[in-house]
Amino acid sequence: MTDRVVNFAAGPATLPLSVLEEARRDLLCLPGVGASPLEVSHRSPWFEGVIGEAEANLRLLLGIPETYRVLFVQGGATLQFSMVAMNLLRGPSGPAGYVLTGSWGGKALAEAATQGPTRVLWDGGADGYVRVPGPAEVEEAAAAPYVHITANETVHGVEWPPGAEPATDAPLVCDASSDLLSRPLDISRYGLLYAGAQKNAGPAGVTVVVVHDDLLAGVPDGLPGMLDYRTYSDHGSMYNTPPVFAIYVLLLVTRWLRDDVGGLDVQFRINREKAALLYDEIDRSGGFYRGHAQPGSRSLMNVTYRLPTAELERIFVREAAGNGLIELKGHRSVGGIRASIYNAMPLEGVGILAAFMRDFAQRNG
Repeated sequence: MTDRVVNFAAGPATLPLSVLEEARRDLLCLPGVGASPLEVSHRSPWFEGVIGEAEANLRLLLGIPETYRVLFVQGGATLQFSMVAMNLLRGPSGPAGYVLTGSWGGKALAEAATQGPTRVLWDGGADGYVRVPGPAEVEEAAAAPYVHITANETVHGVEWPPGAEPATDAPLVCDASSDLLSRPLDISRYGLLYAGAQKNAGPAGVTVVVVHDDLLAGVPDGLPGMLDYRTYSDHGSMYNTPPVFAIYVLLLVTRWLRDDVGGLDVQFRINREKAALLYDEIDRSGGFYRGHAQPGSRSLMNVTYRLPTAELERIFVREAAGNGLIELKGHRSVGGIRASIYNAMPLEGVGILAAFMRDFAQRNG
């Protein structure tokens, strides 16, 4: 399809072309089913197979042990900001600890504070959220029911490097919405991870939650059924009608990662290569491009940078769109440029943007 643009949207983000082609083939009539995946009951044998394989693929790709439940929830990461606190914070405990490396962590904190006591263990806001903290900078979280981090801040382009997450005796809770499945991770370090699918795992509409059995055992009684993690665990994520089509596409994406890509080690290598193309252009531009995040905290998923003037940024976005490079305008809260290069963004697409950046700097520097 020659009319497809190179889409750098922060989410919903680009999907693998082979996944879109398979979904298109199945959209009218699933082989052996006789109906569209948009029409099939979630109680059907077909969907039971879909949700079962989707979970199995996630367990395989992420190395999820049997001591964790994999749940498929609706409401996006934003609902998880409240749901985490409802399930883990209520009751007699100390305040939950929050490490703030960007605006999404701040939103998670604000929602949690409506459910119980919270405490900020580190906040990078004074410097404009340009880095993650060092190990000695995060305050102790004595008696905390959990410590919350955001793995990758899409607005500011700040990401925790592998293994740099804070060491804590409290369960570590992570909003992994924008980098889950982008690299291997040690799941045993976390008590709970959650991720909206629309960055790396599928379309908008489904959220993946991975939670340890010990945390489930401590969920208080009296929560509304759809806001209680045990409801999803006890009913195989089918207490009500789940987002069938979104989970079906998530299944196709996990197959693509498993079979076509070759797993998360390979995907991580590709993601580092893609990000290096853009960061190299920033670093060699002599200050024409100014990266937002400090080098040790740079995101592999969202490359954020500024140009000398806001007017040049507007021209950059306009000319890029004229060359088939879309959704490069930075988040309204910080401005500048943001190139979101999630798993499905091909290396070729990033190379086209890097070449455009080089040409634009030469013409306007």
